[in-house]
Parts: sequence; C-alpha cells; structure tokens
Amino acid sequence: MSSKSKAAILSILFMGLGQLYNRQWLKGLLFLAAGMLGIYFFIFELYDYIHGLITLGDTPSGFVKVGKMTKLVEGDHSIFMMIKGLVALLAALLMAAYYILNIRDAHIVSAERARGKRPNSFKQSLVMLEQKHFAYLVLLPPFIAIVFLSILPLIFSILIAFTNYADPILPPANLVDWVAFDNFSKMINIKAWSTTFTGVLQWTIVWAILATVTTYIGGVLVAILIHQPAIRFKKFWRTALIIPFAIPNMVSLLVMRNMFNNQFGPVNSYLKFFGLKGIPWLTDPFWAKVTVILVNMWMGIPITMILAFGVLSTIPRDLYEAADADGAGSIHKFRYITMPMVLFSTAPLLIMQFAGNINNFNVIYLLTNGEPVNINYQFAGHTDLLVTWLYKLALLQSQFSFASVIGIFIFVIVATFSIWSYTRTRSYKEEDMIQ
Repeated sequence: MSSKSKAAILSILFMGLGQLYNRQWLKGLLFLAAGMLGIYFFIFELYDYIHGLITLGDTPSGFVKVGKMTKLVEGDHSIFMMIKGLVALLAALLMAAYYILNIRDAHIVSAERARGKRPNSFKQSLVMLEQKHFAYLVLLPPFIAIVFLSILPLIFSILIAFTNYADPILPPANLVDWVAFDNFSKMINIKAWSTTFTGVLQWTIVWAILATVTTYIGGVLVAILIHQPAIRFKKFWRTALIIPFAIPNMVSLLVMRNMFNNQFGPVNSYLKFFGLKGIPWLTDPFWAKVTVILVNMWMGIPITMILAFGVLSTIPRDLYEAADADGAGSIHKFRYITMPMVLFSTAPLLIMQFAGNINNFNVIYLLTNGEPVNINYQFAGHTDLLVTWLYKLALLQSQFSFASVIGIFIFVIVATFSIWSYTRTRSYKEEDMIQ
C-alpha cells in the first residue's frame, strides 16, 4: 500500500490522522480536535435536533396542578425546534465537507511526499493558502452570511408552508404539525382563499406590467427629449426631474397619501375650487388603482431617466450622421438607432423592474394600505399585491403557513419570469456587441 493511500485511509478512519502521518503536527491536531467535536455533535446532539425537526415537539406548554397550586410547565416550542433542526443539518453538512477536505488534504500532501517534496509547515501552509486561494478566503465571510441570512431563512419559510402554523395553533401553547400540501390545497379549493388569491394575483400582474411599462417608457422619452440639441438648460431640467428620486420614498408616499385624501386633500380641494366634483382617489377601487400607478410613475420615471441619459451619451454620433446622410428622419433614427441601443443596454433593468414591482411593498402599503376593503377577499383589499397580502396574513392575522404558501408562489413567479426573459434578451445573447 502506498503512503498516499495510507494517509487517506487514516484520515477516513479519523480526522487528522493522515496529517499526523504526513508529519504535519499542528495541522493534524487541529483536524483531530475538529473531528472530536464532530463526533460529540453527531453522537450526543444531532439526533435530538433531527428528532425535533421531524416531530416538532411532543409536549405543549400548559398549567399543571401540583398539590393546591397550579404551575406553568414549559413544553416544546415547535418553531424553535424547527430552526434548531435546520441549523443542526447545516452544521452536519459543513462537518461532512470539512471531513472530505481533511481526506483530500492528506492525500495531496502524501502524494507530494512520495515525489520527494518535504511537507509544508503550518506557517507555510497558511502562506500557501493566502497566495493560491486568496479569492476563496475573501469570499468565505459573505458566503457564510448568505447561508445564514438568506438560504437558511428561505428554507425555513418554505418549511412553514407545510405545517399548520396559523392562528389559533400557535406555540408554545400549541404544537405545530406537518400537514404536507394541505395549505396549498386549501388555497386552491376553499372558495374564500382561492377567490382572494386569484384576484390579488391578477392585480399583481396588471400592476407589475403597468408600473414597469409606464416608468420605463416615461423615463426613456423624457431622457430623449432633454437630450435633443434644441433643448436649452439641460442641467436645469435634469436636476428638476431628479428631485422625486432624491426624496425618501416613505416621505413621498405619505405626502401623496395626504394630497389625494378624499376629504381634505389639496387635489380634491383644487377640483372643487374650479367647480368640479371631487374624485374618490383612495376609496374607490378603480381610482385607487389609478392613483398608485400615477404616484409610481412620479417616483419611478427619474430612475429610468438617469439610466437612459447614460445610454444615450454612449451612442456613437457617427450612426446619426450616417442616418442624416441617408435622409432618415427623426422617427426613423429613433426607431432604428436610439431605441434598439437603449433596449439593448436596459433590457436587464426592465426585467429587474418588473420583478421588483411584483414585490413593490412600499407604494401599495404606504399609499393605500391595500384598501379599499374588498368584502369578498380573505384579509386583503382591492389594491393589495401578493406581497402586501402576505404581510397582512403573517404579521396582522398570524396566518404564517398561508403567508409562506404565498411567498413560495411569489418566488416561483419572479424566478421563472426573470430567468426565462433574461436568457432571451439580446444583451444576454450578444454580450460582446458593445465594447
């Protein structure tokens, strides 16, 4: 048996033995200590955490009579047990990866020894790690942050959709159970839920399309208009039109909410001053939807305008001069030069704006709060999007399982559309068109 096979087998038997065999004493001791911690975790901790993740608890909290006194006895908290189980699974996966790394390291060092090369000391190993794998060292902290702050919460929220975690079944007084696809079935088959989901989904799609198209077209047209040679005071117009973007969204939306107030809002006051009838901007379903579209245009057009300015400034003037020489008019130059170049550069942005508008919580919640109320909907109003309905279900009604189901639907819709549409854009297929 070769020495490199011996080192690998020793590392398989126990972490660190292969490094000790290769005479890398400090590295071997570190792997050995990690292996001992791993064994302790797998033997004494992992089973309890996995059992808790599977069962979600056996004993709820409650009052127990002890003699003449009633005492509160703390039971199992299903949600905490689920979180601990997920963290334990993640720790087990990381330990397995570390175990494989230990075997690979022992095999590589042993192969180098077989070629007559002296194994690196611990200090030399650190220097080698910094020189050859510096990129991985830099990416390690953000990777850990992504795992614990993004991936783990995402998995947790998905798992909630397969439980009955909703009022009145709330821990620690009650234990949560796994219910498989029961929540998805209720969302589709129970009329109150299916009617609400269908209606809110339809408005969400309509809103995303209108909000994206209006702000995109408006921003591009404004940028093209200001970019025209005949327009004077370009800096003034750019500065004036960028002001809505400079104001915090929350402040703008709250001000707009007061401006469009039916009773004392300045907009209706001016209409009445000129003898016109006030419009129910926020209380009528149709006008409430019109209002959120208009306000979103006011807030979103400056963003697209800035980006369009950048694209317009990069279009070669030779193209326009050649078009002038061929007798092309303004419409033809816009159609065949300006718009294709703008679309090529901003197509990914257009997709991102559409996906962002599906999840545009601030505009809807701060401006209309999802109202006016729809008596046919389950905890939702006429202007609620899926994301605002999710918020109301989770934080106001404690219907966490149904909120998680909606979150899964939102993720599937946004991810599917974004991937499908982006891979079909010219900017994706022809990345080297513009250098």
